[in-house]
Amino acid sequence: MNSSKQHKLHVKKDDTVIVISGKDKGKKGRVLQAYPKEGRVLVEGVNLVKKHSRPSQANPQGGIITQEAPIHSSNVMLVDPKTGNATRIGYKMLDNGTKVRIAKKSGEVIDK
Repeated sequence: MNSSKQHKLHVKKDDTVIVISGKDKGKKGRVLQAYPKEGRVLVEGVNLVKKHSRPSQANPQGGIITQEAPIHSSNVMLVDPKTGNATRIGYKMLDNGTKVRIAKKSGEVIDK
């Protein structure tokens, strides 16, 4: 895959998402970071991996630490602010000329 192409992600940092496929299917979490170049997102408490770390200044003990790994953005859906269920995203222009994301199921505006 050509990694120089940027992917248009449907989720942003601090969005609440639900995982729709994979080993963590059904889990909800907050997007901690988005990686548009890879088309991946880092979700809080999802796709936890164990990493072996050497003793360092930050972690003098070393050992095995558990941390989140990025998952593909196609495996997450935004949570509807009204119902709490997964929803697709639409875009709408407001009267003042700003473009906002809306939840397809409830029509609720997602962006503040």
